[in-house]
Amino acid sequence: MAFWSQYALLAGFSAVLPLAAHAQVQEATAADSLASPAAAAEADAAKRLPGTVTEITPAASTGSPPQPPSESVILEADRVYEISGENSIVAEGNVEALYQGRTLRADKLVYNRTTEKVRASGNVIVTDPDGAQQFADEMEVGTTLSDGYAIGFSARLAEGATVAANSAVRRTDGINALEQMVYTSCEVCETDKTPTWSIRARRAVLDQDSQMISYRDAVVEVAGIPVFYLPYLAHPDPNSERRSGLLIPDVGVSSKVGGFYKQPYYWAISDSSEVTIAPRLSENVAPVLNVDFKKRFYSGAIRIDASATNEAEFDGDGELFGEEQFRGHVYANGAFAITPEWLWGFAVESQTDDLYDKRYDIDGQTDKRGLYENQPRRLLSQLFAVGQGDDYYADVAILKSQGLRGQDDADRLPFVAPLLYAEKNWDLGSYGFANVNLSSAVLRRDVGADSQRVSAGAEWRDFNLLPGGFTFEPFAELRGDFYGLDKEISGKSSVSRAVGNAGAKIAYPMIRPGKTVDFTLEPAVMGAWGFSNANDPAIPIEDSQLYESDESSLFDANGFGNFDLYEGDGKVSAGITARALWKNGTELSTQVGRRWRSRADEAFNVASNLDGTASDWVATTSLDFGPALKLSSRLRVDDEEFALNRVDLRLSTSLKRFRGVAQYYNINQRISPLRVPDEGVFLQGEVQVTKNYSIIFSQLRDIAGNLNAQQEIGLAFSDPCSRFELVYSRNEQFDRTLGPSENFQFRFTLKSLGNFGSDEFD
Repeated sequence: MAFWSQYALLAGFSAVLPLAAHAQVQEATAADSLASPAAAAEADAAKRLPGTVTEITPAASTGSPPQPPSESVILEADRVYEISGENSIVAEGNVEALYQGRTLRADKLVYNRTTEKVRASGNVIVTDPDGAQQFADEMEVGTTLSDGYAIGFSARLAEGATVAANSAVRRTDGINALEQMVYTSCEVCETDKTPTWSIRARRAVLDQDSQMISYRDAVVEVAGIPVFYLPYLAHPDPNSERRSGLLIPDVGVSSKVGGFYKQPYYWAISDSSEVTIAPRLSENVAPVLNVDFKKRFYSGAIRIDASATNEAEFDGDGELFGEEQFRGHVYANGAFAITPEWLWGFAVESQTDDLYDKRYDIDGQTDKRGLYENQPRRLLSQLFAVGQGDDYYADVAILKSQGLRGQDDADRLPFVAPLLYAEKNWDLGSYGFANVNLSSAVLRRDVGADSQRVSAGAEWRDFNLLPGGFTFEPFAELRGDFYGLDKEISGKSSVSRAVGNAGAKIAYPMIRPGKTVDFTLEPAVMGAWGFSNANDPAIPIEDSQLYESDESSLFDANGFGNFDLYEGDGKVSAGITARALWKNGTELSTQVGRRWRSRADEAFNVASNLDGTASDWVATTSLDFGPALKLSSRLRVDDEEFALNRVDLRLSTSLKRFRGVAQYYNINQRISPLRVPDEGVFLQGEVQVTKNYSIIFSQLRDIAGNLNAQQEIGLAFSDPCSRFELVYSRNEQFDRTLGPSENFQFRFTLKSLGNFGSDEFD
C-alpha cells in the first residue's frame, strides 16, 4: 500500500516514517506545543536565518553514545531558526523539505533533535517520488517506524482514488487506522464537494502488507445519499495485486427464474491459478453452482467454465415441467507449447440439454476456444496440434460436435478423427513460389454415411511486372483425391479423382496523386482452365454445404476454397478495384466483379454463386470518415434481372453526443439455403441527453418474420468514476419449449471497486 508510503523523511530519518498511536495526539499537542511561550522567550538567543536553505543532520542527546552519520535533509523556508533550549530547529513560511526524492511542504515545521521527531502544521503536503500525495492539517512522524499520527488527513491513491479521515494512526505492526473516514474514486473539487459515490465508515483499517482496506460500520453513499449499510466491508486498495475474497454480487429479476441472487467468491489459489465460485439462488428454480477456473503453466494455460444444478425444465415464464435431474455445462480450453514452432491444445464444449444455456443465461457459446470455430447453436469439442515455421505449416485435429438446434440428431453429427492439413513452401527466386500439401479427413457417424478422404497436391505461382505497368501472375495447381465411402449409402465403395487448374491473372494498377486526394484504379482479369467432370455425385459434400463465392474469391482459379467440391473447366473473372485516399485520412474503396464458366456444373447450387455459366455480380464498398462515420456494404446482384439477391450494410458512428451501430441484411429467397427470405435490422446506440445522462437502446428486428427478436431500452448515468444503468429488455424468440422472456436490470460500476447489479439476460 502506497498512500502511507513514508510520510516525511527528514533529518536523516530512515526510509519509512510511521505513524504513532492516536491516543498520544492530544497529550503530545499539549505537552510539546509548536510555539510555546518558553520557546518565544528564547527567540532572542536563537540563530535566525531568513530565507535560508539549510542542511539538517540529527544531533544525539546529551550522554548518548555517538551515532553514525546519516543522510541530511535539504530544508528551505522564509525563516529558519534554532531554539537551543529545546534543541530544536524551526522553519516557518513556505517550508519545503527534500529527502531522497520525497518532499514535505507546510506552513511551519519543527524538528526536535532530542526526540528526532518532526512536527509539521498548516497545509501539510507530502509528495512521494512516484507522485503520490498526502495531505494533513498537522502531522508528526518519527524515525523508529513505531509511532506517528496525522490530523485532518487525506491522500490521493492510484487510479484517482481519494481517502480522507479526521485522524490517521499507524501502529508498530504496520496496521494503519483511520477514524471517521471517506473513500471514493470520484474527483472532488471546491465547486462540488459531494462525490457521485463514496464509502463512509466510522473506522477503517489499512494493512500495508496485505494491501487491503477494511471498514467498520460502512455506508455506501450515492450523490451524498446513503444507499445501504454494511457492518463490515473490505476491498483491495488500488495498488493491490489480486487476492481472495467475495466479489460484487449479482441481484435481479427474470421472468424465467424469478428473483435471484448470485454471490461470486474469488480464490487466488497461487500466483499461477485462480478460481471463481459463484452459487446462484433463484426464486423459481433450484440453485445453480457456477465455477470458473484458470491456471497458467510454464508452457501454456487452461480455463474451465462450468455449472451444475438439479432441476426440471422450465419455459419463458418459469413454469416447471418434466422430471428433476442433473443439468450442467462445461466450456474448457487450453494450449501448450511443445517447441517454439509446435503447440498442442484442446477445447471441450458440452451441456446436458440443448436449451440449458438459454434457460440459465450461460454466456460463451459462440466463443472460439480451439483451432476450429463452431457454428451458431453447435458445440464443438476438439483436440489439436499446430506447427508453423518459416516455410511450412501443419495441423491435425480430432473434432466432435453437439447440436443445440431443434432439428439436430446427435447420431447424424460426425465424429472427425483425424482432420489433417500440411504444406511445405519454397521460394524459387525468379521462378516464383511453389508448395506441396497433404490433407485428410475421416468422418464417422452412428447413423448416416461414413467417409474417408486423403488428398495430395502441389501449387506454383509467379509474379511479373510487364512493360507499360501491367502485372502478370501465372499459376498452376494439381491435386489428387481418394475417397473411401459407405457403399450402401453412396453407391460406391471408393472414388478417386484428379483435379487441377492452370491460368493467369493480369492487372493494370493506375495511381494518380493529388493535392487533396490520391486515386488508385486497378482493372483485372483472370482466366484459367481446369479438369472437367471433377465432381462425382457419389462424393459426400461435408465441407462446402454453406459455401458462397464472393469478392474474396473472385480471382481464384478454384472458386471453392474447400475440398469436396472443385471448380474445373474453363472460367474467366473480371473486376475493378478503386480507392480514393484524402490527405485528412478519409478513405473510399470499392470492388466489383463477375465470373463466367465454360459450362454449368450441377454440383453447384444457387446459393454457391457458381451455378450455371455466369455468376451474380458481387461488390463491396467501404467509406471511412474516422470515428465520426464508417460505412460498409456487400452486395450480390442477380446476373439476369439485376435484382438484389443479397445485401449486407453496416454503419457506425461516434459523435459528441451519439454513438451507435446499424446493420441491415436481406437474403433473397432464390439464394437462401433454406429457400425462405431472410431480412432484418440491428440497431444499438447511446444518446447523451445531458453531460451525465444518456438513453441506451438496442433492437434486433426480424423483418421477414415480423418479430422484434430482441430489444432493450434504458437510462444511464455516467461520470469519470461511475456508471449507473436502469434497463428493460425483452426477447420474443421461440425455441421449442422456451418462449418469450423479459427482465429489468439495474447495473452500476464503481471505479476501483467493480460492478454491482445483475448481468445481462437472454
